[in-house]
Amino acid sequence: MNGSELIQSLHSDRRAYGTCTVSPSPRWPVAFQNAGLDFLFIDTEHNALDRNQLGWMCRTYAAMNRAPLVRIPAPDPYQATMALDDGAAGVVAPYVETVDQVEALRGAIKHRPLKGERLSARLRGERISEELDDYMAALNASHVFIINIESQPAIDRLDELLAVPELDGVLVGPHDLSCNLGVPEQYDHPEFLAAVGTIFTKARERGIGAGIHFWGEPEKQAELLRMGANFLIHSADLLLVRKHLTLELQQVRELMGDAGDGRAPGDRVNI
Repeated sequence: MNGSELIQSLHSDRRAYGTCTVSPSPRWPVAFQNAGLDFLFIDTEHNALDRNQLGWMCRTYAAMNRAPLVRIPAPDPYQATMALDDGAAGVVAPYVETVDQVEALRGAIKHRPLKGERLSARLRGERISEELDDYMAALNASHVFIINIESQPAIDRLDELLAVPELDGVLVGPHDLSCNLGVPEQYDHPEFLAAVGTIFTKARERGIGAGIHFWGEPEKQAELLRMGANFLIHSADLLLVRKHLTLELQQVRELMGDAGDGRAPGDRVNI
C-alpha cells in the first residue's frame, strides 16, 4: 500500500497489517519484502534513529509500496513536518490528549507547508486562493494522520478528539495505556479491555481507522482485531528476533542436554 491506499483502508472495513521496525540495517527491507505487510511502522519515539537513517528507511519502504508510518518523539507539529520531509507516508503522534494537539498536528500533516498565522486562519476555514487549495490538496492527499491513544484523559475526551477533521486513525499504545489505567502490562484485565473496546468502537463508528500495536501470541492479536480494530502493528523486528533466538537456542540446549546458564531472558524492550 502507498499512503493514499492506506488512508482508504483506514476509513473502510478492510484490515491493514504492518510491523514495527527499529533497525536501520539495509538487510531488513529484503526480509520484509515478501512478508505480506501493507505498511511499516518506524518508531522514533523510543529508538535512536537519526534523520539520515530515517530518510533512507522511509524512501526505501515507500519504493517497495509499503507505506512508512513514522511515530515521532512527541506530539509536535514541527517534528511531524520533519518526518514528512524525510519521506514518511504518514505520522503517528504519541500520547495525544487534547483537541489543540490534534488541530496543530492536523495543520502540519494535512495542510503543509503553511505555518503560523496563515495556517491558523486556514484551520478556522479561511481560504487564500483556489490555486493554493488545489496545490495543497495534491501535496497532502497521501499523508496519513494517526494519533496514539494511551491514557484515560484521552479516552475521556475521545469524542472531541475524533471530531477533529481529517484524522485518519487512532492507535492504541497498550503498554502506556495499561500503565495509565493502573493495570501495568495486564492486557487481559477487564479495565484494559473495556478501554480498548471503547476506543475501537468510537473510532469505527465515525469511519476512522482503529488500530493497536501488539506483540503477544497471534490468538491474542486476532482477539483484539475481532474487538473492532481494522489495522494491526504486529510485534517488531527486535522482539521477533529475540523471541525466536531464545526459543531456538533453548531447543538446541535441550537437544544437547545442556542446562541453561541461569540468565533470565532479555530485558523488556520499550517500543
